[in-house]
Amino acid sequence: MGCSSCSSGKDGQPKGCKNNGTCGTDGCNKLTVFDWLSNMSLPNGATPFHCVEVRFKNGRKGFFKNSENLSLSIGDIVATEASPGHDVGLVSLTGELVRIQMKKKKVDLNSDDIKKVYRKASQKDIDIWQKSRDKEETMKVRAREIAIRLDLQMKISDIEFQGDGSKATFYYTAEERVDFRQLIKEFAHEFSTRIEMRQVGFRQEAARLGGIGSCGRELCCSTWLTDFRSVNTSAARYQQLSLNPQKLAGQCGKLKCCLNYELDAYIDALHDFPKSDTKLYTEKGTAVCQKIDIFKGYLWYAYEGEWMNWHKISTAHAKEIISANSNKEKVASLEEFSSELVEDTKTDFENVVGQDSLTRFDQPKHNKRRRKNRNKRRNTNKSGTSEKQTATANKAKKGNSEQKNNGRSKNQRNKRHRSRNKNNDKT
Repeated sequence: MGCSSCSSGKDGQPKGCKNNGTCGTDGCNKLTVFDWLSNMSLPNGATPFHCVEVRFKNGRKGFFKNSENLSLSIGDIVATEASPGHDVGLVSLTGELVRIQMKKKKVDLNSDDIKKVYRKASQKDIDIWQKSRDKEETMKVRAREIAIRLDLQMKISDIEFQGDGSKATFYYTAEERVDFRQLIKEFAHEFSTRIEMRQVGFRQEAARLGGIGSCGRELCCSTWLTDFRSVNTSAARYQQLSLNPQKLAGQCGKLKCCLNYELDAYIDALHDFPKSDTKLYTEKGTAVCQKIDIFKGYLWYAYEGEWMNWHKISTAHAKEIISANSNKEKVASLEEFSSELVEDTKTDFENVVGQDSLTRFDQPKHNKRRRKNRNKRRNTNKSGTSEKQTATANKAKKGNSEQKNNGRSKNQRNKRHRSRNKNNDKT
């Protein structure tokens, strides 16, 4: 969920637009909606839809009337009606998709509760809005200190200033009812502004703050999920998951919303399986279901008293045994059906690393000296001579060659002396 201009810097801050996740392209914002009708023009005589969707801090959105007929597009900063004063937000959606979103969320188009868009925000409005947002983090720390000092069983999760800086909304979570009348007085005295306390649920808190889930991705509630359906532990039982609350709970402390994503597919697949509490009656004994593999269509049964020995059978075989038991007939044993599902456990290992080697197509380098030595050894072995005989023969050859060389050198010396003597006699 990031636009092309929001690359991270050294301190984790956006390097491009530097708007901390509220860029003009609306590509890195939470709960963004893709306008797939943006490239289509309206037919002749049709007027554009008079409402727009405006997004404020985190995932808070609202629908506003464009009564002034302003030319608004996605990413424009606008000043909207509030009570009291005005608020500042970004236009997140325009056109006919706003009508669809309002119909989806059951918002009446002609209702008087829909507020107006005053104008496009001026530079003065934006400056006041940015200054008020810069105060929120320090105010949150101080507000938590005051709540702890008053010993209130509540958690202040977020603070949101109104666009004109006239009001601050404190979002908190609590398991029980909290009397925060004294808290509001101290907040008004400490921060010198209008205070509004708003209680939210634990899932709404996680949606506002955001985070990374156990899957390694951003939380669904903070990126695209808008409706929070109830999640039960039966969803985990249908999917054959271990009922471990630490693994099934999300950052909000409740059951994960993603348990409902594939629940319908599992329920449809379980229609082909017999009930797990149905017992199989055989001549060898009564068998009880121990495990189910929904993807492969297998069931594991164990005889009563022999709980360590499991027998794997298919769903068709299990239905066949159940139909026989309904006719008051017993099968000999489960081994007859499980023997048909014996798998070949032999595995052929392959050298995957060698196949992917970069030098597998290169020709090997051969040493010429090794080739000569190998040829000599082969020749000696064929003639039947031993290594010692070859060594002595080599020594004799070396001796003869040395003697010949010595004789040749002596003859050459004698010739030189004779030539010298002749030249002396002539002189």
